[in-house]
Amino acid sequence: MTGRTRDPRREVRQGESAATHNQFMTVPVVLHVAATPTAPALVLRPWRLADVPALVEAGRDPVLRQWITSIVDNEVDGARWVREQERGWAAGERFAFAVLEAQSGSDQEQLVGNMVLKEVTPGKSAAEVGYWTAAHARGRGVAPRALDAVSDWAFDTLAADGLERLELLHQVDNLASCRVAEKSGYDFDSVLPAAPPAFPRDAHLHIRRTSG
Repeated sequence: MTGRTRDPRREVRQGESAATHNQFMTVPVVLHVAATPTAPALVLRPWRLADVPALVEAGRDPVLRQWITSIVDNEVDGARWVREQERGWAAGERFAFAVLEAQSGSDQEQLVGNMVLKEVTPGKSAAEVGYWTAAHARGRGVAPRALDAVSDWAFDTLAADGLERLELLHQVDNLASCRVAEKSGYDFDSVLPAAPPAFPRDAHLHIRRTSG
């Protein structure tokens, strides 16, 4: 649905952009979002197999299942999904973060969502972001705060490889995602036509640029 074309002005410079891109793939990425007066701090890190039970629990939410395309029904599905995210990190093309919330008075962290940077290619001017929030964490500003963190990280890390904009797509009837996009500096760009069966409804395209 989001078919992209390579910008000929942004071809990879062998030994320069590609080297920069590959270098940060070997460094563990953990993003921290400070607490606010009304919300605990967030930690974003790559998914782990230990997250599978919480992932399966989050996936039971009928509202979430309405919007996501990768359904996780059990721990076998969950482990397979986490392995797919690990392969995305290893390939340097898809970076999925488990979003965790600090628990008051405890060293434990609770899974509250997923944030992903995808369609990443060195020399390509655009990449895409996606996210979901667990049912128990909705309405607390988790998604906008986590999206800001990943967006800033993406531009800081990949601008030298030609990244100029991040694209966010959601179905036109997903009003909550539209609000998250607007709060996070992703301006509405256009309506994309449906492409069944994967994308049964029209979608909004939002864009955040490096100068945004």
